[in-house]
Amino acid sequence: MIDRHSPVTEDELHAFVDGQLPAERFAAVEDWLASHPEDAARIATWRAQSDAIRLRFGEPANEAVPERLKIDTLLRSGRKWRAIAAAVAAFAFIVGGLIGWMARGTTEVVAAAGDPADQIAQEALSAHKLYIAEVRHPIEVGAAEAHLVPWLSRRLGTNLRIPDFGHFDLKPLGGRLLPGPSGPAAMFMFENGNGDRVTFYSSKVTAGQQQMSFRYFQSDNVAAIRWVEGGYAFVVSGNADKARLKELARAAYEQLENRAPPPPANRSSHEPVNRKG
Repeated sequence: MIDRHSPVTEDELHAFVDGQLPAERFAAVEDWLASHPEDAARIATWRAQSDAIRLRFGEPANEAVPERLKIDTLLRSGRKWRAIAAAVAAFAFIVGGLIGWMARGTTEVVAAAGDPADQIAQEALSAHKLYIAEVRHPIEVGAAEAHLVPWLSRRLGTNLRIPDFGHFDLKPLGGRLLPGPSGPAAMFMFENGNGDRVTFYSSKVTAGQQQMSFRYFQSDNVAAIRWVEGGYAFVVSGNADKARLKELARAAYEQLENRAPPPPANRSSHEPVNRKG
């Protein structure tokens, strides 16, 4: 059953604009845009850009290739192969550049300058790459320690939960406190039977950023998906498998959607002070 209230992804927003969104997700995207004016404004901008491209390049793109530029004509003309190759390469570069610009939102996302949520995602991805390589100290406090979640919740000022990724054969190892771009950040680490690791990172974002849809980031062979809910950014990082990360992000979102009030501000006597390294 399709959940029409689940968060939409960047790909779904672009598919909505391009008329390629599956019918069963159309109502969910419309509902999302009705309650997320920032994404609705982006949709309007993309549509205006698409209209401008079609107006400027639509007619030439549908025109037949001039006889003088056809490969057979070039071969009959006796021109050297180098000149023919250069002409073909130039044509491919122009067409490829146009197609690439039109598909700008379907590939890796680079953090927008000054966007706190995107900066948090990049910090999360950097932390992921740093700590998944650790053998002896990948985490600060083990998942079995009862004070782990209350401690990190108090430091972030919200009620955190460790997502259950058991369906993906991922077991929690534990977590750690980290400095984030806009305050304390919490990172939980998970591992499967093959030793592959996934991290779940959270930190508060600036006022005014209450909700944002999923966005995808990639760096080398690892990637992350971030979203914003209730003024906090959440990031799931792992191997650069976009489909799997989207499933993990959706699972985490659905589990964290209904969070309890923040825990008391007083610090427990059991709260760890020194890092294990």
